[in-house]
Amino acid sequence: MDYSPPPLFNQGVSARARLLFFACLAVALIIIDARAQLLETIRVGVGVVLYPLQRALLVPRDLALQVGEFFTTVSALRRENERLRRAALEQAHLLQQAQALAAENERLRKLLAARERLRTSGIVAQALYESRDRFSRKLVLDAGSQAGVQPGSPVIDELGVVGQVTRVFPLTAEVTLITDKEQAIPVQILRNGLRGVAFGGNEPGTLDLRFMAANADVVNGDVAVTSGIDGVYPPGLPVATVTRVERTAKDQFARIVLVPVAGVHNYTMLLVLNVERQLPPPPAPERRREPDKRGQAVRK
Repeated sequence: MDYSPPPLFNQGVSARARLLFFACLAVALIIIDARAQLLETIRVGVGVVLYPLQRALLVPRDLALQVGEFFTTVSALRRENERLRRAALEQAHLLQQAQALAAENERLRKLLAARERLRTSGIVAQALYESRDRFSRKLVLDAGSQAGVQPGSPVIDELGVVGQVTRVFPLTAEVTLITDKEQAIPVQILRNGLRGVAFGGNEPGTLDLRFMAANADVVNGDVAVTSGIDGVYPPGLPVATVTRVERTAKDQFARIVLVPVAGVHNYTMLLVLNVERQLPPPPAPERRREPDKRGQAVRK
């Protein structure tokens, strides 16, 4: 059976002859180009003509690379942001601790300075918690009888009087604040030396200077300090500042409201003073008189 093309399509040079011709032509062009560099200009021109097509064919690849790089960058930025956030939280915690330590150190220095200024011994104690009784103002310290705390000792901070020790346990002590209604402290007005007694006020966080005459020389802004006449509080300790004075014609006494100068509600480090009470000596016993033989009294 004959598979050759019909005579109508059998025209020109055969395919094998054409293949051989173009192969020889390609070898010849390669040899000529390698020896004489005659096709360099043609190559450059073809490259310039085909460059836009080449760039167009590379667009999908560039888009794919950019999309992958975008998602990689976003993921890296998220990880970096999370790491920086954790580092910022750690640094913030350390900064807060450093600030708290610096503030506590400053308060301790002021307490020690107050003790040196008063020229009396004292015990530095930390406030543990406040009493939950809504009708009293008490505070529990972390120092008790084993540390030398005694009942009745005044308690101060770097600003002024905080309260007085009312109960002592081996490891803790209870302090009644000056704002407690059952607490009283002898004071005097620093401006003119007027003496009085300050009690815990009816309003929370205040004191009342009671039994002062309606015409007493007390004005807003006056500072009340300890008078020292009770033998418990050293004289001259800041106690409170007068904030309101009310006088009425029908009342015999003025209503004077004070606000403590100490951090009564900012419990941190406190100083318990060991003050020896300067009480008056007891009176000497009276000598008994007996009559003598003559009927006159004789001392024994």
